[in-house]
Amino acid sequence: MSPPRVATLMTDSDAAADEADDRGAPLGPGRVLFGLGMALQASEDFRDMEDTIEYAESAGVPMPEFAAPFASGMMLVSGLGVALWRVPRLTTGAVAAFLAVVTPTMHDFWNADEGSREGERLAFWGNLAMFGAALVFLREAWR
Repeated sequence: MSPPRVATLMTDSDAAADEADDRGAPLGPGRVLFGLGMALQASEDFRDMEDTIEYAESAGVPMPEFAAPFASGMMLVSGLGVALWRVPRLTTGAVAAFLAVVTPTMHDFWNADEGSREGERLAFWGNLAMFGAALVFLREAWR
């Protein structure tokens, strides 16, 4: 014998929240802000790709004329994917992989000259915080 069903009143917003939960998307503005932030940051790289390539070259990135636009494009697409929660395992994985590689490679403040050390340290810690967020969203994507 099954238990009796209890009637509940659901609003349209409750139904929408249940649908989002069913898809497994983390709710709230945090995911959207994080994803859009990553995408917009990548779009800034495209505004002056010459400088982006030059910066990558100065950090010793191999084939910077290929790697810089590729990485920026990957971040643009992945950031939008996280914000919209589309192909979340792939997009959150791409964001996490990008940050795991770029953070110690491009923002190695411990090797920076005195003039750029403070800026690189700030970028390093900012990227590290974003990497932590990416890992949280990656875990959610695999639930």
